[in-house]
Amino acid sequence: MSERTSATMYFDPACPWAWMTSRWLLEVEQVRPVDVEFRVMSLSVLNEGRELSAEYRESMKKSWGAVRICIAVEQKYGQQAVRDIYTALGTRIHLRKEERGQEMYAAALTDAGLDPALAEVADSTAYDEALRASHEAGMRPVGTDVGTPVIHTPGPVDGETVAFFGPVVTPAPKGEAAGRLWDGVLLVAATPGFYELKRSRTVGPIFD
Repeated sequence: MSERTSATMYFDPACPWAWMTSRWLLEVEQVRPVDVEFRVMSLSVLNEGRELSAEYRESMKKSWGAVRICIAVEQKYGQQAVRDIYTALGTRIHLRKEERGQEMYAAALTDAGLDPALAEVADSTAYDEALRASHEAGMRPVGTDVGTPVIHTPGPVDGETVAFFGPVVTPAPKGEAAGRLWDGVLLVAATPGFYELKRSRTVGPIFD
C-alpha cells in the first residue's frame, strides 16, 4: 500500500468554485492515498483596499461571518471539525441557496454537531487575528492575484511543498476520474517554472 500524503485546501465558504474543488478532493481521498484537510482563507481579507463593484463589495461584507465561524470552530473543536462545518455551510449556501446570516449559521453549526451559539461570532472581530493568520499562511506561497481554492501538498518527487490555485472544475469529477485529475494537477504544479494553464469558462458551477 502506498504511503499516504496530505493536501491542505484553503477555502472561503462563499466561493462556489472552491466548493466544487472541495467535493472533488473528497473523491480524491477515496481513490488516491491522500488525506485532505481544510483551512480558511478570506475573500474579504484578500479584497481589502481594492476597487470593487458595489455588488461585489456588498458580497464581501457578508462573507466575513462564515469565515469567522470556521476559525472559531477550528479553535474550539480542532482541525477535523472544519471539514464538517464547511460541508454544512456549503450545502446551505451553494445547494440550498439560503441567505447568509446568524439564523443560517446556527442551523449549519447544528447540522455539523457543533454549538449553534458560535453563530454569534459572525458579527464579532474576536477571531479576526487568527483568521488573518490562516489567510496569510494559505496565500503566501501563491501570491495575492489568485483567490480560492488554494491547495498545498508535498510534491511527487522531492516532497517539497507545492502550492497552487485551483483546479477550477465543474462538475466535480468522481471516482477514478477524480484521481486522474489529481495526478495531472500535481504533475504540472510540481514542474519548476510552471505558472498557468487556463481557458475561458463557458458554464457555471454544476452541483450534483
